[in-house]
Amino acid sequence: MSKREITVVRTTNGKARPDPNHLGFGKYFTDHMFVMDYDRENGWHSPRVIPYQPITLDPATMVFHYGQTVFEGLKAYHSQDGRTLLFRPEKNVERLNRSCSRLNIPEVEEEAFLSGLKTLIQVDRDWIPTTEGTSLYIRPFILPTETNLRVAPASSYKFVIILSPVGSYYPEGINPVGINVEKQYTRAVLGGTGTAKTAGNYCAGYKAQQKASESGAAQVLWLDGIEKKYIEEVGSMNIFFKIDGEVVTPQLNGSILEGITRMSIIELLQEWGIPVTERKISFDEFVKAYQEERVEEVFGTGTAAVISPVGEFRYQDTKYLINNRQTGDLSKKLYETITGIQTGKIYDEFGWTVEVKSSGM
Repeated sequence: MSKREITVVRTTNGKARPDPNHLGFGKYFTDHMFVMDYDRENGWHSPRVIPYQPITLDPATMVFHYGQTVFEGLKAYHSQDGRTLLFRPEKNVERLNRSCSRLNIPEVEEEAFLSGLKTLIQVDRDWIPTTEGTSLYIRPFILPTETNLRVAPASSYKFVIILSPVGSYYPEGINPVGINVEKQYTRAVLGGTGTAKTAGNYCAGYKAQQKASESGAAQVLWLDGIEKKYIEEVGSMNIFFKIDGEVVTPQLNGSILEGITRMSIIELLQEWGIPVTERKISFDEFVKAYQEERVEEVFGTGTAAVISPVGEFRYQDTKYLINNRQTGDLSKKLYETITGIQTGKIYDEFGWTVEVKSSGM
């Protein structure tokens, strides 16, 4: 058997399907998982789909001690005509490998990633929810499996993909959320790991997220780590401002994650002839535009939420109400267009979707 031939072992104890109207986000997991191993002698090898199960690791496994791990997030959608669609999955492979490069993890070939993912989805296809606003969230991740306490990259790794049927990421759905502007803590700086999807980037934000939650906000707006002046991103999203008819988003600067939804939004706006600029934008600039009543809309973008309108910024003791806490016309149009393409309701003129065909397994 080739080291790249995917073996499939099906579960004999399938789980009950959750209520599609009460999925939440990341609470339920399908019957199977994809696994592939790496060692220096064989490279990535032994790809397999197996029943969903715990991963057993020695207490000295390096992932527990030094956090050398990366992950991705994408979705599979059930279209109205019964197809299963992925949205720009090759971009997730590219971003995963950029994260791997930054964390000194061996990269995964696009063919191995996509063939493993498609096989897993074929096996668990009936887990894809069909209710409006739902999808199958896909979480690929890589962790070191070497047992060693030396501070150095591991010599062996495990690549895993798990699947989770999900509803809206935010309870508010497409309704505007409140955002707390974080002045004390820092998410990332140039030269750090801010552009990588690695675990430490996210848990480092928990303290600020706790503050935001206690104040009634849904998320944190991060400012740059040096001057605490320039807007970077929201906790789980990139951020866009519509000011005087122009859409502005912080430029990628070495500490901002390259969002795939962000990229798609920029390309859509350019296609529609709406001015869109990637540049530095300070919170002071936003405040000035707000005071002059030039701020029309603000919205976040990401795989989990797609589009999340911002209804309010909270900065120290001041609240900045955006568009009377109403979803703006552009936010709504972008959301409907992106989700329409993802679910096959709108013709995909960009070639962004990839169909996962039935395997007959």
